[in-house]
Amino acid sequence: MTEIVRSTAAALAERLAAGEVTSTELTEAHLDRIDAVDGAVHAFLHVDRDGALADAAESDARRARGEARGPLDGVPIAVKDVLTTRGLPTTCGSRILEGWIPPYDATVVTRLREAGLPILGKTNMDEFAMGSSTEHSAYGPTRNPWDLDRIPGGSGGGSAAAVAAFEAPLAIGTDTGGSIRQPGAVTGTVGVKPTYGGVSRYGLVALANSLDQAGPVTRTVLDAAMLHDVIGGHDPRDSTSIAQEWPSFTEAARAGSTGDMTGVKVGVITELAGEGWQPGVMARFQESVDLLVKAGAEVVEVSCPSFVHALAAYYLILPAEASSNLAKFDAMRFGLRVVPDGDPSAEEVMRATRDAGFGDEVKRRIILGTYALSSGYYDAYYGQAQKIRTLISRDFDAAFGSVDVLVSPTAPTTAFRLGEKLDDPMAMYLNDLATIPANLAGVPGISVPNGLADEDGLPSGFQVLAPALADDRVYRVGAALEAMYAEQWGGLLLDRAPGLETE
Repeated sequence: MTEIVRSTAAALAERLAAGEVTSTELTEAHLDRIDAVDGAVHAFLHVDRDGALADAAESDARRARGEARGPLDGVPIAVKDVLTTRGLPTTCGSRILEGWIPPYDATVVTRLREAGLPILGKTNMDEFAMGSSTEHSAYGPTRNPWDLDRIPGGSGGGSAAAVAAFEAPLAIGTDTGGSIRQPGAVTGTVGVKPTYGGVSRYGLVALANSLDQAGPVTRTVLDAAMLHDVIGGHDPRDSTSIAQEWPSFTEAARAGSTGDMTGVKVGVITELAGEGWQPGVMARFQESVDLLVKAGAEVVEVSCPSFVHALAAYYLILPAEASSNLAKFDAMRFGLRVVPDGDPSAEEVMRATRDAGFGDEVKRRIILGTYALSSGYYDAYYGQAQKIRTLISRDFDAAFGSVDVLVSPTAPTTAFRLGEKLDDPMAMYLNDLATIPANLAGVPGISVPNGLADEDGLPSGFQVLAPALADDRVYRVGAALEAMYAEQWGGLLLDRAPGLETE
C-alpha cells in the first residue's frame, strides 16, 4: 500500500497545494486500492473510474492556473448510495432502484463537485438506510476491514469501511439514528452528524424526513471539519435547511487540537451506561473521560431520564415516516416493475413489484409504520412517540443549561459477527441506543475512535453531543481527545489496524 492512500485528507490537501502530488496521482492510487481490496471489503456498489479521473485532471488544470477552488480541491471522496448523483447509479442498496440513474445531483454532491473533489463512486448501505450492520443491502454485506468476519456498522457501513480500508480519504454518510456515528465507532473512523438542517437534504432519498442528516465520514476530526465546511450551509431547495451563517468548523478543530479543555464543562449521560454495555467499551470510555479531565475539562454526571424511551419512540416515528416515503415506489414512475402473468391490474403490478423489490427489513418497517399510522392506533402509538420526542428535546435543553457538551460511548458493543443478529431485529435495533436521542432532538454529534476493547481488540468510539447550531463544540472536544490519543498511540487508531488479507 502506498503512502498516499494512508494519508489524511488534510495532509493530501497540503501536498496538493505544495505541488508535491497531483489529483490524478491521488485518484489513481485510491482507485488501484479499491481494485486491490474491495473484492473482500465490498464497500462500493459502483466505482466511477473514468469520471473520477476526468475530475482529477480538471482539478490539476485549475491548480496549474492558480485557481484551486479550496483546500480539498483534488482530494477524492466516496458518496453513500442514498444521495442522488447525476449520471451515476443511485440504488439506496435496494433492488427496487437497481439501475436507476438520476438526472440531477443532491445539493451535497453539487457542493462536492463545485469544491473540486473527484467522486470515486457510491458506497454500500442497508436498504433505504434501514439497519445497523449493512447486512440488509440487496447487493450483499460490507465487511469490517479490522476483521472481515464482522460488520462495519450501518446503515452507512460502506462509507466507513471505504475510509477504514484506505479506499477513500473522505466519504459522505447519512445519519437517521446513528448511521454515521455507529459505523465510525466500530471501524475506528470519525463520523459526524451535523445539526438537523445544517446540511441540505435535497437529493437525499428520504427514509425519515424529520431524522435524516448527511455528514462527514473521515479518518480525523480535522478532515471531518474541512469536509463539513464544504457541504454545509443554507439551501433554498430544502425547506428544513437553516438560513444562517455558520462558523468555520476547520478553525474549531484546529483550536481543539491543542488539547486544552480548560473551561469546558462535560456532562456524562448516566442513562447511557450499565447493564448490557460491553466492559471493554466502558473501560475505553472512562479512559477518555479521564483524558478530558487531565486536559482541564470539568466533568459532571447528567441525567436525561427520557433517553430510556428513545429507542421505542424512534422505532415508531421512523417506520411511520418510512411507510409514507416508500409509497412512491409503486412500479409506475421509476425503478423496478414486475408484471404478473395474465392481465394484472395496476394494484397487482404494484404488489408484485414491492414484494420482489423490497427486502425483509424494509417490509418489516413499512408494516410497523403503516400500523402505527392507522385509524385507531395513531394516538396510541405515533402520537405518544412524538410526545416522548418532545421530552427528549427538553432533557437536552435542561442538560445543556448546565454543561457545554454531553458524552457517552457511541455504541454499546464493538463490531459483532456477520449474521450474529440478522434474525433478531430487536438485538440489532439496540445498537442505536446511544445515538438515537441526537436524531430525535436534531442536535449535532461526533464519534471519535478511543481505543480497542480488551475482549476482542476491536475499535470503540467516544460520542460528543452539543446543542443545536453548536457543531463547532463537537469539533473542538473531538479534536482535543484525538490529539491526546494520537500522542499516546503515536498516530491514529487506524495506523494500528491489521492489514487486510488481500494485501
